[in-house]
Amino acid sequence: MLSVLDLVGTIGGAVLGLPGLVGIAFGMMTRKPLVALVLGAAVGVLAPVLLGGSHSTDVPITTLEMAISVVIGVLAAQVGCVIRRRGATV
Repeated sequence: MLSVLDLVGTIGGAVLGLPGLVGIAFGMMTRKPLVALVLGAAVGVLAPVLLGGSHSTDVPITTLEMAISVVIGVLAAQVGCVIRRRGATV
């Protein structure tokens, strides 16, 4: 069970890390929210797999970390898509 501090740290790390930054970048590549959702989810799944667990020390990627990463990736991609759509209408 994660404490509140661990949960906030996991969320903050995902927002400032690969799922947040690349999610916004991928979302800004498209104007279609569904495509941004799929791209954000893909980033959210790949980020913990590539950078999360360590196979040499048997540190697993927990389900909660994976879920938080996917949610942050999807939300960031949607924000990037909205930035692209609203920026194009100004």
